[in-house]
Amino acid sequence: MHNELIIDAQGECTNIALLQNNKLTELIEDKGDEKFSVGDIYLGKTKKLATGLNAAFVDVGYEKDAFLHYHDLGPQIKSWQSFTKRTFTGKQSWSLTNFKMQPLIDKNGTIDEVLKSGHDMLVQIAKEPISTKGPRITSEISLPGRYLVLVPFSDRVSVSQKVRDRKEKERLKKIISSIKPKGFGVIVRTVAEGQSIEDFELDLKNLMKKWRNLHKYIKRSKSPSRVYGEMNRASAFLRDVFNDTYDKIVVNDQELANEIRDYIETIAPEKKNIVHHFKGKTPIFQYFGIDRQIKSSFGRSVSMPKGSYLIIEHTEAMHVIDVNSGNRTNSGDNQEENALAVNLLAAEEIARQLRLRDMGGIVVIDFIDMHKNENRKILFEKMREVMRQDRAKHKILPPSKFGLVEITRQRVRPESNIQTREENPDNLVEAPLLLIDDIEHAFNRIAKEASEKKLSLHVHPFISAYLTQGFWTNIRKKWQKEYGKKLEVVPRDAYKMLEYHFYNEKNEEYILE
Repeated sequence: MHNELIIDAQGECTNIALLQNNKLTELIEDKGDEKFSVGDIYLGKTKKLATGLNAAFVDVGYEKDAFLHYHDLGPQIKSWQSFTKRTFTGKQSWSLTNFKMQPLIDKNGTIDEVLKSGHDMLVQIAKEPISTKGPRITSEISLPGRYLVLVPFSDRVSVSQKVRDRKEKERLKKIISSIKPKGFGVIVRTVAEGQSIEDFELDLKNLMKKWRNLHKYIKRSKSPSRVYGEMNRASAFLRDVFNDTYDKIVVNDQELANEIRDYIETIAPEKKNIVHHFKGKTPIFQYFGIDRQIKSSFGRSVSMPKGSYLIIEHTEAMHVIDVNSGNRTNSGDNQEENALAVNLLAAEEIARQLRLRDMGGIVVIDFIDMHKNENRKILFEKMREVMRQDRAKHKILPPSKFGLVEITRQRVRPESNIQTREENPDNLVEAPLLLIDDIEHAFNRIAKEASEKKLSLHVHPFISAYLTQGFWTNIRKKWQKEYGKKLEVVPRDAYKMLEYHFYNEKNEEYILE
């Protein structure tokens, strides 16, 4: 499989597109100023104990208190409380070598036996705020690395269940047990399979540096506040997904390209040359056809080959996906074979859509009815196969007698919901003409202020065609002659019909007041 990462850095905002065989599979947006992201560690204050729910509501600085269930306290919560209190008073160093571990809490206990209202506590974001809900938090704090996850106040070494080989599991456990520091447990991630002890030592060294920084920040923090932030979402995504199957990473920012190259050189020196700096003037997502794929992939209706399509609906309780054969002609000998063929195509597209939109919670899929049990079994196995690449935890149930497949998928952040549909202008003929008048006035104003000899106008492809084909080509030449500036028209698949922006030769946008 041909894997590429295309990274679009625009100021504080970074967008990452994962392409598999040139098809958009995942899209990650990091706005740079996001708070309450998964993995962030906060010093919160317990506001209210809800004994009926066996949970607590904790103030972490969000407009709504975060939810902490008893089962999310973690068995080592008392050790965390002792460590935090001693750190505040200056009696505790970062080392856990001589730290006195506190007894584990009862897994069947109650929240009021452990927490008191008004007390400060360290928590980690487990789920970001979604809809009307505040963040979901845990006090079982862990620090993720490339191959390992560091778990303070534990001596346990565990290996990801996705590592199937028993001998490899035993090898990994033996290596990690020999190098881990006292007072820390370690979870070995799936990507650690086959790696050397040198890789683990370097990763563990970086994790211990994070731990020392966390200890330092705790001493000077006041609740509610963020104590330690996870790396930005773009970097975390790169850390989690990068492996030997990647053929190319293309970045449109030189500084970020250098950072990524340096990072890859530390974890996979032989792969550092796959990082490329994109120098083209065309926007990077436009150049690689990503904008067009976004528009075709995020609508309510999603097209598939040979006329079949999906309808995706989002309700408060769940996502519902309907599979339709459309005007597809029968490629098999009968209706049953045709239904199976459409369903197998749909399974692949649904697995892609779940990752692309980061859909979580309950997903119900209404596949085309099939009467043979063996065909239902084939569909179930296909669904499991295409979902194996999904990093989110999920569970798939076999098709019911009504042909429904139910999936639960881990939801830790809001779903990506890009609006691709826009209302048509009141008059499809006159609206572009009026817009072109607006563009001319804007070009006139900018031309008087700009020192550059060349400007670029980014517009919807439909408006671009107006300005670059036939009669309107002469209008553009007239503007250039009248205002003394060369004007390049750039079609943008991501733009709305009446949207336009001017840029200079350094690709800096002119803001019109």
